[in-house]
Order: sequence, then structure tokens, then C-alpha cells
Amino acid sequence: MENNTFLDAIATHILKHFSNNLADCWVVLPTKRAQVFLLDVLQQKLRVPSMAPKVISIEDFVQKMSGLRKLDSIELLFEFYHVYLTQTDPKEKQPLEQFSQWAKMLLQDFNEIDRYLLDPTYVFSYLKDIEALKRWDLEATATTSLVENQLLFWKQMPVYYEAFYHHLKNHKKGYQGMIYREALANLPSFSQQISAGQIIFAGFNALNKAEETLIQSLISEKKASVFWDTEATFLNDPYHDAGLFARRIKSEWKFYKTHPYEWIFNHYQTPKNIQIIGTSKAIGQAKIVGDLVDKITQSTPLYQTAIILGDEQLLIPILYALPESVEKMNITMGYSAVHNPAQLLIQKLFKLHQTALSRGGKNYVFYYKHLLDVLSHPLVEPFAQAKNLTQLIRKNNYSFITAAQLEKLHPQSSLFFKLLFDVWPEDTQAVLQRLQLVLTEIKTHIAENQQDAAVVQTFIYSIFKVLNQLSSYCAQYPYVNSVELLFTLYKQIIDLAEVSFEGEPLQGLQLMGVLESRVLDFETVIITSVNEGTFPAGKSQNSFIPLDVKRELGLPTFKEKDAIYTYHFYHILQRAKNIYLLYNTESEGIDAGEKSRFITQLLVEPSNHNISHDIYNPIVPDKPKELMQVSKSALALDRLAEIAQNGFSPSALTSYIRNPMQFYFQRLLRVSEVDEVEENIALNTLGTIIHGALEALYLPVLNVELTLDHMQSMLQRIDEVVMSQFKKVYKEGEITKGKNLLAYEVAKRNVFHFLNYERSSLEKGDVIKVLFLEKTFERVLEHPHLPFPIKIKGNVDRIELRNGIYRIIDYKTGKVESNNLCLSNWFGLTLDLKNDKIIQLLCYAFMFLGNAPQQAIEVGIFSFKNIKAGFMPFTIKEGKTVITQLVDAQVMESFVDELAVLLAEMVNPEVDFMEREV
Repeated sequence: MENNTFLDAIATHILKHFSNNLADCWVVLPTKRAQVFLLDVLQQKLRVPSMAPKVISIEDFVQKMSGLRKLDSIELLFEFYHVYLTQTDPKEKQPLEQFSQWAKMLLQDFNEIDRYLLDPTYVFSYLKDIEALKRWDLEATATTSLVENQLLFWKQMPVYYEAFYHHLKNHKKGYQGMIYREALANLPSFSQQISAGQIIFAGFNALNKAEETLIQSLISEKKASVFWDTEATFLNDPYHDAGLFARRIKSEWKFYKTHPYEWIFNHYQTPKNIQIIGTSKAIGQAKIVGDLVDKITQSTPLYQTAIILGDEQLLIPILYALPESVEKMNITMGYSAVHNPAQLLIQKLFKLHQTALSRGGKNYVFYYKHLLDVLSHPLVEPFAQAKNLTQLIRKNNYSFITAAQLEKLHPQSSLFFKLLFDVWPEDTQAVLQRLQLVLTEIKTHIAENQQDAAVVQTFIYSIFKVLNQLSSYCAQYPYVNSVELLFTLYKQIIDLAEVSFEGEPLQGLQLMGVLESRVLDFETVIITSVNEGTFPAGKSQNSFIPLDVKRELGLPTFKEKDAIYTYHFYHILQRAKNIYLLYNTESEGIDAGEKSRFITQLLVEPSNHNISHDIYNPIVPDKPKELMQVSKSALALDRLAEIAQNGFSPSALTSYIRNPMQFYFQRLLRVSEVDEVEENIALNTLGTIIHGALEALYLPVLNVELTLDHMQSMLQRIDEVVMSQFKKVYKEGEITKGKNLLAYEVAKRNVFHFLNYERSSLEKGDVIKVLFLEKTFERVLEHPHLPFPIKIKGNVDRIELRNGIYRIIDYKTGKVESNNLCLSNWFGLTLDLKNDKIIQLLCYAFMFLGNAPQQAIEVGIFSFKNIKAGFMPFTIKEGKTVITQLVDAQVMESFVDELAVLLAEMVNPEVDFMEREV
């Protein structure tokens, strides 16, 4: 059989043996996808019009025989719950949410037992005995209630099975295994309606016991024939998993004791070009796929090319990576709805309203993160018209917002906004209707000429169908009676839902999953995610039946699962000429993993193939980071002149010392950080609150000599003043619980310690008069090094007269040590960032002395995280010897010279802004 593809061979056989009665022929295939391709091949081979044969998938064929309707997994769970309630003691009944956690696994076991035609009573009795033996004890001790309940559960298994089976059968419904069992029961009557040789089973590999029995029965009655797609290389190798099931069938089926095993091919040994490519991450694979397709289109028709996704989540990245030369494409796979943007919006809405309901009860309190998550969603943000609301929430630190507050903050609400945020009704059907209206509104807002509008509408439509399905379940079954349970059920449905894309089934590039590739053959194939745990999938035991028991009963284990993946992999390669195998080289991260054993197997197996193995790494620059550099344009110089006229602040100067590019962005370009909600009070906010509280406490005694009575009065007002500052600075932020309550207590404690320090000073005899609080000072600096006068301007926290000496105090909420304020050498003062606090203090002194008596003053810092140190003055030392702690004319002259050097560099047009290495 020299036909190019397996479907060609099948089509040729059908036309040869059913040329006069083509419509009477039944062709049973492993998948629905293969139906379209087989009919297309037949159409191309037919010379005259003819009625098509009945081409059907194995599942549809068996369902037709059984007379039962197959239920989806969610409806099956509801039906099982109904039976469970009738067969369980009222005291032991579990709510649906708890029941579903173990029922899904038990349903899987029911399915396996039926598909492999096992006696359920024997299986469940076996499992019960195993559990009893696990708990057997030589000492005759009484069993606990927990053990008794567990054993009761195993005793109930056959009861549940029998009741469930009969319940479904009476309602003409079923799950896959049950449908197979019932189909076999109806086989005699079905067989009588079929003529000899009328049915062809084609392209099968791994069969369950029910399928084997069905096919063997029809073959023995000469009503059917079976055409395998078996590769001789694997069939004749007793250790190759790709031929595991073929060898079993050949040796165990009674039919092949007297008949030859036919339809054996030898395509795999034909020389192939196999290129193995390793690259980092999923996006790297998508980029390579795009490049490969671009290269392939220049020499090969696209309809002969298939991209097979080992991980179906790569679909969207690959769609964006494909070149424009791909005009037609067929996606014969479903994209998981879990990552669908419309689904993510519905999930966010559930989270928002569920949390609002549970947190606030009748008050309905929204959590700001959930609210902003919805407002910033790409399907909401363009249409909600809530930009001002978002800014208000961030600016005013709304951690929690009631529904009433939200209405006040955004009074001009559109219908769409109301659908998103109006209080949810208690009726689950009404909630689903609200969500459907949200999706409908989004659909109407999306313009027809909008880029990717068709894709977005496909996403929306798929979730709309899920909500319809959910609504149908809620109407049919009364168990879903809360938003929490509705959300749980929604998540379970979404795990199974898929987004179906429209395409040209028989034209252009073919994109498909591994299972969709069965029976199909392509000249060029690109397989992605050929990593362990993905292709092949990892071991999983989603069953109550232990591994050793499965082996004994003849149920499939991970060994058979691996053999299925192996067959699929080698079948994809079987007739292909050009093969590209892509895998992720990363060993860490979500999609990480070592390369697949299939790749290793290809590299070590003797073959005629031309195999290459390449690693594609991203380009790594010679330098870890290219430091930014910006020359001073005319506009930049104008802006610097403007700042010089208005005033350089001490913080602007230290910003330049820290990193000139930071100064450039913040001061010249005026790029500011986006307001974010401070759910937990930030350090700078806490500092602002403490500064404000001290200012409020000392304002009444400004320019008055302090007394102990003044201090006592201030100490009594701490709670009131700090709370007032919190409300002023932190606005609507939550301060009555959690970390913010701790921050409030910290602020009070800091203010308390400062006032205590001040009281101790008075008790020791200090004479203190506070002259200025949070006062703005400015002074123009003229110097030979400067091209023009430059103003220095800034706010001073506190200036006082203490024992006849002027003292400038800067409050710091962070920790400062006294050695941070020591200077031993003026040279290079402005070049070292560790001198930033000294520069700041001496700038305050420079500004103050411009308007004050020309006498020596003290400047220093009070650190709230180093309270024991008290006031820490600026100090000049030689070695360990203190030269002075006063700022006099000589100190100021030295400082001004250094400051002028810094300012001259800042305004010099020849000196670029250079990013500083961290």
C-alpha cells in the first residue's frame, strides 16, 4: 500500500469494495476531526457524484448503539448528587460542595469499571476488604468513629453504583463507560441490522475492554473489518511502547489466531529531516514557530504543514507569532477557557461581589483591589468611563468602599457601570442573568473595525454559552442556592470549557493538539513543548483504586498512558518528511522541565534520519546594563534655568548626587509616580503624619519659652492630634485594624518619646524657644564658579533657640547614626551619597543664615528610630577629635564652595546627565 497517507489508503479501499453501495458503508474513526478529512479525500477520488458513507467517531457510534444520551461531567455530578441524597442517611449527607470533592473521582472509577467490563460488586468488595485490612489490629481494640465512617463509605460504593446506574438508565442518560456497557448489551439486535462487511473500524490503537469486545464480536460475525495504522518498526520491537497495544492485539485476539494481522506499514524508516530545537520559555518557542512557518511557506504548501501543540496554552502566543504570509488557517483544537479574558472578568466579578457580601453583609463593602481589578480589565476599562473614580480611590486611600460610597464617588454611572457594581441579588439565576448582560454590553461596545474584534467576540460568546449552561443547571437542580456554590460550580465548568475558533477545515496551516492529530498525516510537522510532564504527561492517580489493584484487574495504569503518548508521538513522525521538535530548556518556572524522553530516544535509536540538535539562546549583551546618558538640550537648559530661578531644594540636590538620571526624570521632565492605594501605611506617609502631629502640638507655643506645663499639656493631646493627622494624610484609609493600627500606635509612641526627650531637657535646665515650624526658607547663591545666580529653597522642620544658640532640627523617621553626620574632609563632599544628610543640613543653615544674625548655629537630626541618641549635631572631626559642632562663617564658606561645584556641574551644558551605577 503505497498511498501517501493512511486516509488515502482507507479511501482507496472503500471505493474499491463499496463502489456500488457507498452509502451503506460505515467508517468508524477515533475522532470527529478525522471525519472531515476522510470525506475530503473520498470527494477528491470520486469521479461521479455519490452518496457519502456514514463516517462516525467511535463515541458517537457506541452512543447510537446504546440509545443513551451522554451527560457532561457537571450534569453527571448533579445526577449523582440526587442519587446520593436518596441513598445516604440524613445524618451523613454532605452539601454539594463537599460532596463534589470526592464524587468526581468516584465517577471516574465508575467509568473505568464499565469501560473495562468489570464486575462492580467484586471491585468494590475488594476495595472494602483492602481498607479493612489496613486498619486491622492484633489487639481487639474498639474502632473509632472515623474508621467506622471510612469503612461505611467503602460499603456504600456498590450501593451508589447500582442506584446511579439504574437511575440514569431509566432516564435514557449515561456516562461513557455505561454507554459502552449498554451498547454491548444491545449488540445482538444492532448486529442483525448490519450487512456483512458493512462496518470499517480504522486508525485505532489503544482500546478499552468494551471497545475490544465490540469490535471482536462484529469481526467474528463478519459484519466488520478493522484497519490498523501499525508501523512495522514498532510492532516488531518487543520493547518499544509505540507498538505495545498492536502487539497485545496481535497476540491476544482470537481473530488473529487464524487471520493475518493486516495494514502494517513501513513509513518510519524513510529518511526524515528531524530538527530538535531547545529554547527558553513558551514565548521563545512561539517565536521560533513563527520563523519556521515563514521559512516553510516559501517552499511547501501550507495545507501539508501542521503545528501540534504539546501544551495547548501556547495557542495564543503562536497565533500572534505567525507571519502575515499565513492567509488561511484551521485550528482543530479547543483553547482552554481558563485563560479566556472574558472568563477572567467573570471570575473577578465573582470575587468582588462574593467578598463584598461576606465582608459587609447588608452594607456590601467592596475591597479596593478587587474593585480596581475589574475597572482595569481590558474589556471594562475602555467602556466604564471610570478614570476619575480610579484616581479618587488611589488618591484618598480607600481600602474598603461601601456600595453607597461608590455611588457618591461616581454619580454619573452608565448602565454598564451599574451592571458591574450594583449589589448582586440573592437569587443565583438573577446573578447569572446580570453576568450575561455584562457580556452583552461589552459585545455591543466593541466596534466592528476594532483590531481583533472577531477574536474578542469569540471569547465573549464562549463564556456566554457557559453562563447559559450554568443557568440551565440551576433551573433544573435546586442545590445551587448561594453565590459561593455558584462560583464553585462555575470554576468546575470553566475547567472543562473550551473556546472554539472558526477556520478553514481543509485549507491552510493546521493547528491542533496531540489527540487531534490521530489518523492524520502531514508532510511537515512542528511539535511544541516536547518536555517531560507535558509531552508525555506526568504520572497522575485520579482514582480510589490503588495501582496494584488496577494491574490485577486489567485497568490501565501510567504504563499504558505512557504507551498511548508514545504511539501518538511516533505516529506524527511516521509519514512526515520534515519534523521540528521544540522544547523548553528552562529548569525553573511554571512551564519548566527537562526535555522529553522522546527526544532522548530519537537521539539514541539507530535510524536513517538526519537529526540535528540545536539550542537557541536569547542574545546576551556584552554589558549587563547600558547606563543611560542624556545630553543637555536647549529645552533642558531652559528648565534648569527655571529651577535655578524658582529654587533648588536640598532633596533635589541629593537626588542628583544619588543618580543624575533620577533628577532628570523627576525634576526636568516632571515624571511622577502613579498614585497607588496605601493599604498599609508607607514609611514616607508615617513620616508626614509624625511631622504634622509635632507641628500641631508646638504651634500654640511658637515663640514662647517652653515650660513643663506646656509639655504636660502636649502629652495629654497626643492621641487626639495623631488621629487628626492620620485622617488628614491617610484620608479614607483603614486605620482601626491590622498593620495600620500598629502604625498608628508607632506614630503615637514616636511623638510621645520626642515630647519626653523635650521634657527631660527642660528638667535639666535647658531654655528652649521654638521659632519656626515647617518654615520655607530661600536664599540666592552667587559664586564665581556659577554662570548665574541660583536660588536654594526648602522647608525646615524646626528652628529653635536653645540656651542662646540657634538650632536647626530635621526629623527623620528612618534610622540615622551620629557618624552619618561627621565630616573629616571637605574635598569631594558632593560626590559621595553618604554625605546626603550633611548636605541637606548645611543647605538649611545656608538658607537660614541669609536672614538671621550672622553667628554660629547648630544643625542636626532627631531620628525616631534612634531616640536614645537624642539630637545628633553635624560635627567636624580630625581622626577621633571633634573640631567643632557649630556652623560658623568658615564652615559655611567651605560648604558654599563645594555646593557651587555641584551646582556648576548641574547647569553646565557640556556635562551630560549620566545614570549612576548602583
